[in-house]
Amino acid sequence: MNQFVLGIIIANVLISMKGFNEYSFLDKYKFQVGKILGGEKIRMFSSAFLHVDWTHLIFNMYALYLFGGIVSGALGTINFIVIYFGSLMLSNMYSLFYHKSEPYYSAVGASGAVSGILYSAILLYPEKEYNFIFFPMIDIPAYILGIGYILYSIYGMKKQLGNIGHSAHLGGAIGGFGITLLLFPSLAANHPLIVGLLVIPIVLLLLFGNKLK
Repeated sequence: MNQFVLGIIIANVLISMKGFNEYSFLDKYKFQVGKILGGEKIRMFSSAFLHVDWTHLIFNMYALYLFGGIVSGALGTINFIVIYFGSLMLSNMYSLFYHKSEPYYSAVGASGAVSGILYSAILLYPEKEYNFIFFPMIDIPAYILGIGYILYSIYGMKKQLGNIGHSAHLGGAIGGFGITLLLFPSLAANHPLIVGLLVIPIVLLLLFGNKLK
């Protein structure tokens, strides 16, 4: 495993564990719209290293382990860092924009940054097939996974499904997609049709996202 990916995983585990044991610590550094707009900008960064429980933490870190290795292996450590932290900030910026009129909206988790890494991996190998524990016999191409992920997140944001930061997932995915293409525009030339299919729901979201509420 790339050492920086491992370092991020360790940081998430240690900081999240402190939050598990000290609610005041979690409350001080979680994403909360009113506090951020009031000047506590550190929450835009610190919230991505906190999680609500072990299940939340393990799921995010397992996804980072899987897809972080793909991105760092193909693009190198520096580019991985740029994509990860760029997606982290863009995920929270989009979430802040979407929930700007909800001062008590709060969230924690690395999901936005991990979504960016997921989308970067999809751009790198759009035809790579994945299967999941619930459907082990079905292989899903990465670009289909990416389109489905965006559409589900849009639906989840509209319907407010579960205790999930769908807006952060969307912001992170858009960040990972955009930053990766900015760093490596040749990826669009290698798979123009697939990249076009991936960009359609993103463009629609940016144009009509304000109508989801």
